[in-house]
Amino acid sequence: MIKKLTPLIFMLMGTISSLSFAHNDQRQFEEIEIHSLDDLMSLFKKHHYTSKDWQNGNREVPRLTFSGVSENWKTTSNQITVKQKKQVFFRLMAPLVLISNENITAEREVIKSAPLSSKILLAIAKKYRLINTTTASLTSDQRQQLLQQVDIMPPSLALAQAAEESGWANSRFTEEGNAFFGQWDFSGKGMTPKQQRKELGNYGLARFDSPLASVEGYMFNINITGAYKKLRVLRAKLRQENKAITGLELAGTLDKYSERGQAYIDGLRSMIRYNKLEDVDEAFLSDTILIKLVSPKS
Repeated sequence: MIKKLTPLIFMLMGTISSLSFAHNDQRQFEEIEIHSLDDLMSLFKKHHYTSKDWQNGNREVPRLTFSGVSENWKTTSNQITVKQKKQVFFRLMAPLVLISNENITAEREVIKSAPLSSKILLAIAKKYRLINTTTASLTSDQRQQLLQQVDIMPPSLALAQAAEESGWANSRFTEEGNAFFGQWDFSGKGMTPKQQRKELGNYGLARFDSPLASVEGYMFNINITGAYKKLRVLRAKLRQENKAITGLELAGTLDKYSERGQAYIDGLRSMIRYNKLEDVDEAFLSDTILIKLVSPKS
């Protein structure tokens, strides 16, 4: 084990007050400095977040967040075993996926129970581009449509796509702009690929302020974009039939996420099975305050 590994973690964004955590301790947090890989593994052990705990059936995940990928991660990730690299990646990304799902679940509860003309319900409907700013009230059909849109992503699928699209956080887009899911940006503000396809216009890879923002952006993209309607329909069907919403199941709808089509789907399913990510679909967040992993102070 490398004792003085350059940390994967950078300083977290300055505030979390803008995040809509459903958790009661949303404005409380603890900063922990990470000096080495040993520090990170010790933290995982302290919170019973290890391979042994996982094998024993513990599915509790601590509330962890971090700000981005170190510029030296590409080098240091090649100096540790593939197994350890995967462990670090999945254990740091899983809490972000669960936090994002928690926020979506809170939105779903509002959608289910709020009056059709309530301001908070209308705000959610506008956020998900179901209505425009002049709409004074939703219809019952629009409420159901919104429930189809505003739903979770299976952690197994989100983790597999993050690993695939970011190259296990080795992509320059991940390092430069926290782009874990390869989302395109046509605003002119994205990160330009070295080999840009001119027929697609002025596009780049979307930047995000943090890895958590990237996860949230990915889920929002899945929940509003026409290309992923098949996923939303299948997810709603599974929920209606009281069946598990799994990554293996929903992966089959992502033929339009990549130009590789079915090969992309097959690759995601293979990654989920090989890394036993189905177990993460059973995971839940610990009832603790948020832990912000930070780099050593100079």
